[in-house]
Amino acid sequence: MSNDHTIKAMKRNEPIKRRKLSHEIVDRLLEMIKSGELKEGDQLPSEHDLMDRYGVGRPSVREAMQSLEGMGLISIQHGEKAKVKKVTAEDIIDQISSTTNHLLSRSVKNVEHLREARQVFEVGVVRLAVQRASSSRIKKLEKKLDLMRRSRGNHEEFIKADQSFHTALAEISGNPIFSAVSQAMFKWLSEFHNTEYPNLLGVPELEELTLKEHEAIFQCVRDRDSSGAARAMSDHILRVNKLYNGTNNRKTK
Repeated sequence: MSNDHTIKAMKRNEPIKRRKLSHEIVDRLLEMIKSGELKEGDQLPSEHDLMDRYGVGRPSVREAMQSLEGMGLISIQHGEKAKVKKVTAEDIIDQISSTTNHLLSRSVKNVEHLREARQVFEVGVVRLAVQRASSSRIKKLEKKLDLMRRSRGNHEEFIKADQSFHTALAEISGNPIFSAVSQAMFKWLSEFHNTEYPNLLGVPELEELTLKEHEAIFQCVRDRDSSGAARAMSDHILRVNKLYNGTNNRKTK
């Protein structure tokens, strides 16, 4: 008998593991959602209905509902039945944000990996933006640039405007996953930098340099210059990465 057949035979003969009742309820409700029996906006059965249907107690039902809420699949409001949520790319990203922040705080190497990933991502996004940008999208991007100009001197508002510019670039693609990933990577890195490098925040010279780099990116997108846009974005992200990497090297000496 081959090794594969031996392994399969062993698995068939393994004792069936006991599972928590709440896990069984989650699986059954997930199947109802996946099959379309429960659609976006539909109310789930009440706690009493689920208790009667599955022959379980209230604690198991509540634990199952909390699990589904934690997955971002349902919304629970006091005094109302739980409802199936419309799941977006942003919801999916939010599910891993706490874990990501923990990962970044554990190792500088993880931060460097994220910075590198963001550089590759942003360069790809700006190339796509050049290809797909409509006149209205370019005007919207220009407004984000104006917002950055007006936000100089107010660090928190400047960071928000900075993120808004990158998000607007990602939105030009028409792919909501790009928008969600752009926002997430910017947010994760910003939160890490705000904690680790507070002395670099709100420096007027750095704000002016960031604004100048964004203006160069915008001009290339407006002029349909794909290579120029990619180069301007790459230079921008590389400069930011080197700034923080250099600061980290000084901190660890």
